[in-house]
Amino acid sequence: MTKMPWPVVPIKFCEHLKGKKPSEITTPMLRRLSCGGMMHHCAARAVEAMIAAAKADGVILKPTSSGDTFRSIEQQRAGFVTRYSKTPLPNASTRTWNGEKWYLKPGNAPLAAPNDDPKTCSRHMLGIAIDIANTGNKKVMDWLLANEQRFGFSHEVVEMPGAEPWHVRFTEGQAMPQAVLDYEASKPE
Repeated sequence: MTKMPWPVVPIKFCEHLKGKKPSEITTPMLRRLSCGGMMHHCAARAVEAMIAAAKADGVILKPTSSGDTFRSIEQQRAGFVTRYSKTPLPNASTRTWNGEKWYLKPGNAPLAAPNDDPKTCSRHMLGIAIDIANTGNKKVMDWLLANEQRFGFSHEVVEMPGAEPWHVRFTEGQAMPQAVLDYEASKPE
């Protein structure tokens, strides 16, 4: 893995998301991505610009799946109960949900508990996070680390355990980064 530091920037929520619970995210707040999936419209603008810039540099950025962009609370709940069990498992990482300890089943990637709380929920449930495919590829990860902040993205967790090199979230609210505005201005109408 690359030795570059992972940028971690606090999130500035746009006016459409401030204080919103995941259960309050509605379809009109989301935009379909050209690469599959949906994100909050501000984050979607930024990810489209970032993907185009990466492509111009010979790097393919895309989500690991369309389910690794916006996830409804129902999708998060379904994924969580598939990956975790209330039965204790030796050496398993754990999550707490509804006051109960859940154990990650072997062979599964971690997933946030489906909390309907804007402070503790997965950023996927607010439509501002995307899991980038192939971050184990040095070229992809190096490009992401060198450029994500230009497009308003940041990693979330950098200390192990729990570090997810593929997981970035949009941090700039409605203050759209210049790189995004430049990309949008260059697109033919």
